[in-house]
Amino acid sequence: MSHVSGHDAVSSLLTLVITTSPTPSVPSTGLLSAVLESFQTHCEALLQCPVVVVLDTYEQVTTTPRLKKGYVTPETAQKYSTYKEHVKTLFLETFAKSATPTALLGTAGEAEYGAPHPNTPPIPLTISSTEDGRVRFIEAHGRRLGFGLAVRSALRAVRTPYVWIHQHDWSLVRDIPVAALLGAMQASAASSADARPIKYICLPSGRRSSYAISEQVMPYPALRQASLALTGAYPAGPDVPPVPLTPMFFWHDKPHVAATAHYLARVFPSRLAMMRGAFIEDTVGQDARNQMKDGQWRAWATWLYNPDEGATSCLRHLHGRTWRGEEEEARRRTLAVRLGMERKKRGRGNGSASTLSSSM
Repeated sequence: MSHVSGHDAVSSLLTLVITTSPTPSVPSTGLLSAVLESFQTHCEALLQCPVVVVLDTYEQVTTTPRLKKGYVTPETAQKYSTYKEHVKTLFLETFAKSATPTALLGTAGEAEYGAPHPNTPPIPLTISSTEDGRVRFIEAHGRRLGFGLAVRSALRAVRTPYVWIHQHDWSLVRDIPVAALLGAMQASAASSADARPIKYICLPSGRRSSYAISEQVMPYPALRQASLALTGAYPAGPDVPPVPLTPMFFWHDKPHVAATAHYLARVFPSRLAMMRGAFIEDTVGQDARNQMKDGQWRAWATWLYNPDEGATSCLRHLHGRTWRGEEEEARRRTLAVRLGMERKKRGRGNGSASTLSSSM
């Protein structure tokens, strides 16, 4: 087994997959820029990896946006083509590191789904890449893929044994030891025992603090037993600190590292596994959790990175469906704080008046 050390070793093992779709902030790439800046700060090795960017499209144009369903306003639809070009420029500048325009080689593809039928024709894709294949873009045309099919389309283009899946509105807020995570996964794969397979590692957000002893785990005997038995520090190779992990009893969409072949086999075993427009965690994730409750966790081999015994979050959700840019988000946070303080002042004033009235 080759141990992971340094950015070059990480980039030979791992491909970064970014999925993006229409948001209110298009054509600005501020949302994705914030994500890439968080990589620079907290996991620089990701910026040395090959990258696949999936540019999904919208479902229909409406007066009232419903972005989870792919419904966008005429204004967003009009600006989305410009956004896609801006995204390509951003990623070519960041990953291809070219000061001059980079030529892309294009091919056609498709994303099939459901039972073969005239009513479910494949979604046409355009796949373009740099000559060395380091940067690749997958664009959907005519109909929306949804997160599930977007990930599957990207996985088919991946040539590394591991993949990092990242939606466009999650930023890192803590240093991520990606080399150690990969080392632990490699060590698990090389082990003759299959009692502790590590095929998927999810990063923790604030909502999953102390997951190992949470209500998501403790009420269920099979989950509780696995959590108590397997939570701990796992070897990641020579001169690398062990990685704190706890079993995760779900397959989340939020940022995670996974074994590419395992992903395709478990989540996308056939074209029937994922319908157009669906999210993995809303479909396969639910089925996986039910199987885990029946004692089948090892078939999924899903883990949560568990720094500080689950007390530390690694992610910040930027809420792409409402994101209006960093400046506007900062203005909204400041306004919310001010309004909250004013409400507290009014509450204290009303409380004083009530006390005075009752004493008279």
